[in-house]
Amino acid sequence: VQLVESGGGLVQAGGSLRLSCVASGSTFSFDTMSWYRQAPGKQRELVATQEVGGVSNYADSVQGRFTISRGPAKNAVYLQMNSLNTEDTAVYYCNAAGTRVINVEGARAEYDHWGQGTQVTVSS
Repeated sequence: VQLVESGGGLVQAGGSLRLSCVASGSTFSFDTMSWYRQAPGKQRELVATQEVGGVSNYADSVQGRFTISRGPAKNAVYLQMNSLNTEDTAVYYCNAAGTRVINVEGARAEYDHWGQGTQVTVSS
């Protein structure tokens, strides 16, 4: 499974961007899809996550400004980012995680897939 991200770029403070992440080579409905970001010199942090049932959670720093959504087939995830500020500058990564049945006995195995990252730069 390959997660392909798009939509990053350069935007002025106060502007908006929409990130997309689509699973290539799979129509599997992922349990959880999330967006993370990593700014220079900082650790990767969770930005937003959405369960397959639709429950979403956001980091405090983006609450009210960002909206996560998933495609109908649940193998794509989007991040609408509004009111961007310079602190949002980072590489944004898509993640798909959960468990899947791997044999007829019903055994499950975890999966954890990452995209390659897309750069978001917010200028002042």
